[in-house]
Amino acid sequence: MNISRVIFWIITLGLSLQVSSAESIRPNVIVIMCDDLGYGDVGGFGKDNSVTYTPRIDQMAAEGVKLTNFLVPVPYCAPSRASFLTGRYPYRTRIVYNPTPDQDINDYGLDPSEITIAEVLSEGGYETACIGKWHLGHKPHHLPINQGFDYYLGILYSNDMRPVQVVENDQVVEYPVVQGNLTKNYTEASIKFIKSSVEASKPFFLYLAHAMPHKPLAASEAFYTPKTPDNLYEDVIRELDWSVGSILDELKSLDIDDDTLVIFMSDNGPWYGGDTGGLRGMKARSWEGGIRVPFIARWPENVLNNVVNPSLASSVDLFPLLVDLAGLDQPTKRTIDGISLWPLLSERSANSQHEFVISMHRNRLMTIHSGPWKYHFNAPDPPKKFGDLATWKDSRGPDGLTIIAPNEQSNPGEHPGSKKGPNPSKGMLFNTLTDPGETVDVSKQHPELVEKLHNHAQVILKDMPELPIPKGTSEIKHIPGGRLDFWNNPKNN
Repeated sequence: MNISRVIFWIITLGLSLQVSSAESIRPNVIVIMCDDLGYGDVGGFGKDNSVTYTPRIDQMAAEGVKLTNFLVPVPYCAPSRASFLTGRYPYRTRIVYNPTPDQDINDYGLDPSEITIAEVLSEGGYETACIGKWHLGHKPHHLPINQGFDYYLGILYSNDMRPVQVVENDQVVEYPVVQGNLTKNYTEASIKFIKSSVEASKPFFLYLAHAMPHKPLAASEAFYTPKTPDNLYEDVIRELDWSVGSILDELKSLDIDDDTLVIFMSDNGPWYGGDTGGLRGMKARSWEGGIRVPFIARWPENVLNNVVNPSLASSVDLFPLLVDLAGLDQPTKRTIDGISLWPLLSERSANSQHEFVISMHRNRLMTIHSGPWKYHFNAPDPPKKFGDLATWKDSRGPDGLTIIAPNEQSNPGEHPGSKKGPNPSKGMLFNTLTDPGETVDVSKQHPELVEKLHNHAQVILKDMPELPIPKGTSEIKHIPGGRLDFWNNPKNN
């Protein structure tokens, strides 16, 4: 046999054994999802990493795989989280907006008929917990404990939506909430869950959904530096880094480090005060700064170490990855848009598993990615106008009573991303590998590419049902008390 063919089969067999070995282990899984964490908020992402406040996260990346072209399908909270948990694009889950209790958007959440990764893993013998932000519905039938999680602790929506209350399973356990304690308390609760699962000798899935750095920013006394009020965002990031380090240390202490896949990511791009690492735009916009997020995976002896892969990937890919690694069957009779990330985590130079990756904003299809190319099917929304920032006041800012956090919050003058480049318009085309800041529209130079990507958009639109936007009030209400009224009314459950 030709020597090159022998080498080929040795390599192929090695990769095959590696995948089989990983899948047979049934690893513990921890997904750490920060809220509104920018691409450039952690070390190793973006164009300037001379200063980093995330040494433990940086170490995690050095010990694992870093994906630098990892996208979320929507540049804001609820739809992004629904897609991660189901492996399905927002037009399939029909979650395209945020449940918002203080604007009367209450009858809205992830349909109980959807199958979450927690449900699959729980039925497969895993202990499951969601700690932190949920934001997929806050009425009883939408709660995490009714979507596959054995345990829940956290705020059911964003930490600036009233009433800010900590819920354990289905009971309010803290109101009002001192937000400076959230990162610390969530970390401690996560470690408690990990220990209890180890004592029970069961594999576990932990979804740690931090509140930070979503506004209002807040850090515990160990990290908050009130004498330097201009660096609250830095304080918050340093505490998130501590949280990641604490969990990794606990895995080693319990001797389960080699048995645990840890994933670190964000739900979307940053709000004011954050850093996109040179990408254009920010949260709530379909520029790269809104939908490209940091992604790190670490699993000693299984996932490669110190690998940076620029291949296109999406958060919908996590569902099939985790199902496969747990040795379970993928759900049938439903479309899963994700494709397992395993090749990108186990093969040093693996290419993207996707020909196309889409993003949306509410009920609109916004972008089509393919390889290094990004096509704007619809124009990104322009930046918001706030008028005189000297008199600007956040209607969801700290008030010392219902929202308890430091007063020195970031403001719209601290735009996190680049504003350079052409004015937003339909049909723009960018090479995001060579031009991640989306500064040069090359659509006229590549008409055949534009046609190909536009045609794929039409395929998506034919498959997309009508997606009504939930009706709420424009006025933000100050809801009194520590429990939403409808929780006490069985007729509304």
